[in-house]
Amino acid sequence: MLRSRRRFTLAELVADGIVHGIGLVVALVAGTVLITVAAMETARDEVFGLAVYVGSLVVLFGVSMAFNLCPPGAAKAWLARFDQAAIFLFIAGTYTPFLTALADVPLADKLLVFVWATALIGMALKLFVPQHFGRLAIPIYLAIGWSGVLVFSALADALPKTALWLIVAGGIAYSAGIIFHLWEKLHFQNVLWHAFVVLGAALHLIAVFDAMVVSRL
Repeated sequence: MLRSRRRFTLAELVADGIVHGIGLVVALVAGTVLITVAAMETARDEVFGLAVYVGSLVVLFGVSMAFNLCPPGAAKAWLARFDQAAIFLFIAGTYTPFLTALADVPLADKLLVFVWATALIGMALKLFVPQHFGRLAIPIYLAIGWSGVLVFSALADALPKTALWLIVAGGIAYSAGIIFHLWEKLHFQNVLWHAFVVLGAALHLIAVFDAMVVSRL
């Protein structure tokens, strides 16, 4: 069931559309360049993981833009399910290229299975029984998102330092943005929340570029 929220002003909707548009364009353009260069030059073995990551990024911004700009009604209620399920998909998709790069680390394989299993369960709950899930999803998003600390030392050994700290910075941006997601009475709170999502996604995208392309040239 779609939770009742205040109606956003036209200015908020326009600003939110712009933020989403920026995120979607960056995902499509930068994602295409990333996969192309990786496949041709620097990360042939990780192309599948990179494709999963880019695909999840495009789905996240595409579905979120459709949901947030859709007028209230039955369509918006259904889009709400897909919007929240897409977050689980994106978290797992973001982890995929990094954890597949740690193929020789046993804990990384286990973490990849955990992340995807949890994400798939979360997606199913959001799609089929969203009325019984509610805001419980938020701590689950955070728990999956920060589960990478379990292999932090392995990531620190395998990734360029710049990429590692960009990953941490992106996680902080996502986590800080939740404040605005919950602060529903604040004017432009939805725009600020999505701006932090775009910031976190951009930081992680740069990290992927650094780890899979720049550091390998």
